[in-house]
Amino acid sequence: MQFPSILASKRRRPRGATPALVFSAVLALAALLSQQPAAAQNNTNDDVLIQMKQAFQRGDKARLSALLPQARGHALEPWAAYWELKARLQEASPNEVQDFFARYAGTYQEDRLRNDWLLLTGQRRDWDNFSAAIAGFRMGDDAQVRCYATLVDTLRSGTATQAQADEVRRNWFAQKDADDGCLTAADRMVAARLMTPADAWKKARLAIEANRPQAARGAVTIAAPDALPLFEELNASSAKFLAGRAFVAAKSRKELVVLALIKVAIADPDMAASQLDGKWGPMLSAEERNWLWGTIGRQAATKLSPQAGAYFANVTKNSDLSDDMLGWRVRSALRAGQWKDVAPAINAMSETAQLDPTWVYWKARALANSGSEERRAQARELYQSIAGSRGFYEMLALEELGQRTMVPTRPAPLTPEEKAAARANPSLARGLYAIAIGLRPEGTREWNYATNLHDKGGMDDRALLAAADFACQREVWDRCINTSERTKGVVDVDQRFPMPFHDTVLRKSQDIGLDPAYVYGLIRQESRFIMDARSGVGASGLMQVMPATARWTARKIGLTDFSPNQINDRETNITIGTNYLKLALDDFDGSMALAAAAYNAGPGRPRNWRNGPVLDAAIWAENVPFSETRDYVKKVLANTTNYAAIISGRPQSLKERLGRVGPRDAAEPEPNKDLP
Repeated sequence: MQFPSILASKRRRPRGATPALVFSAVLALAALLSQQPAAAQNNTNDDVLIQMKQAFQRGDKARLSALLPQARGHALEPWAAYWELKARLQEASPNEVQDFFARYAGTYQEDRLRNDWLLLTGQRRDWDNFSAAIAGFRMGDDAQVRCYATLVDTLRSGTATQAQADEVRRNWFAQKDADDGCLTAADRMVAARLMTPADAWKKARLAIEANRPQAARGAVTIAAPDALPLFEELNASSAKFLAGRAFVAAKSRKELVVLALIKVAIADPDMAASQLDGKWGPMLSAEERNWLWGTIGRQAATKLSPQAGAYFANVTKNSDLSDDMLGWRVRSALRAGQWKDVAPAINAMSETAQLDPTWVYWKARALANSGSEERRAQARELYQSIAGSRGFYEMLALEELGQRTMVPTRPAPLTPEEKAAARANPSLARGLYAIAIGLRPEGTREWNYATNLHDKGGMDDRALLAAADFACQREVWDRCINTSERTKGVVDVDQRFPMPFHDTVLRKSQDIGLDPAYVYGLIRQESRFIMDARSGVGASGLMQVMPATARWTARKIGLTDFSPNQINDRETNITIGTNYLKLALDDFDGSMALAAAAYNAGPGRPRNWRNGPVLDAAIWAENVPFSETRDYVKKVLANTTNYAAIISGRPQSLKERLGRVGPRDAAEPEPNKDLP
């Protein structure tokens, strides 16, 4: 596999930008400017854009207005103009907004501002300006805007349909935070009797579970406005509220008790179970009890409590539970070896959830374990429906069919015309340029818009491959990988699983007896090979090493000249990261799954998570309580298997890498307790 060489540049660059990236950004800028009038081709003052971004973050409207003239003609002028107008959108006139739409027609910034304007006009109930703007909204991915649009349609027509109500319900339930658009639309649908107060109570339950009391309050306002004082009481103290209630005859009182018990369950599922089993169970409906047992079961399952299965067993109707509860019912059944409970819970999920490869795979495993030839045939059909090399469960399904992960057949090479079309795409070029000068979030958003949202359905496979190639050649590896991953009918393994810094990674890994495929699998998930990547908690570099971890590892391996400012140096970062990963792997008996969990969540948690029954590591990974770490472990192991196939040129087994997970063998040496 060949990669572009690192090209030097004397041009001053922002912190973190590599010479090759800045050089390639100049090429991208040249492509952009070649499409602009000559008068606009003279301004390449990147510092103005950096200053404007900082002013935008501060909310400094005056500074933005003063700097905007200096950004005219810059390749990233649409960003400068967006920041300036967005900062004062509350005071802007409709004509100013329309002028922006016209001047930057077809750009991400036009659609981004259109989204902002639609939300503002919706909140103002300015339906004329909302209606004038909605037709040009290309992204269409804002649930609140969709709710406003449905609301406007019903106001204009004077009637609402069941299909519109169903869409409002879906969007409202999916929104975690309080939002005006879906709340207002839901209120109208309830008034029209196309949605019911029960829908509003369900929204309140979901909001309380997500710790979003304001969203719950809005739902209660629709369902039973006279119950708001009691809602405020239970929100202040669920225990005090429950202690002061003797009976719950009214529907609203019952639902408030449900909300209070949900709050109790989140903190202490055993306490909630005791209260539901005692005082409150007889007073509630079967549906209310089922929801609460689902909540209690889920909370117990996330604590890996053996009681989870018993709590779920109190549910008399799986369809009364949410997809999230049903997912944890499946996980707790897998952990307890109760295969008979797996398929019924999956069958009760929504149609969308049932299509997730996670649940397709586990349903197939459950059917295959049933002993019935007919069910084993059904299992085989399910495995075949997802089998492949694209992800964790797809690979496991492939192995259930007797095959292993191989390097996919590469697609036909891109033509010069396909490559030229990607380079000529102004949004792609602007995205790369923004990333090069340190505006990575803006560049990423613009790039994703170009590939996913500008055209309905996004780019086709060949256009995605060409866009990914554009990013790969410029060594913007995260855009290279993420774009190539979106292809549906073909897989370009060189784009999806690149191996930058090949010699360094192999040498550092082999020196300490670490599988380089595992290192690449982890780096791909940690940083997407972005050298200056920095997480919200301070992890840095290719291998996303925390400063304290770096210092500890440096001392452990005798790196006496280490200083914290070296963490973004490529060689040092790989040295520290690979050595820490090896120490974690040794600490967890060579289990790649446990070591990956330790790398993501710290070693203390997987030490606790491994206690309990000895499990297939796939079952153990699916039961990891933290959704981020659960996803991380599965992706690192899937990445590792793909990289191993590429490096070795031979079929590879994910199952063999997973093995089994259980408590530490008491005969083994004590774990390294100071491993950070």
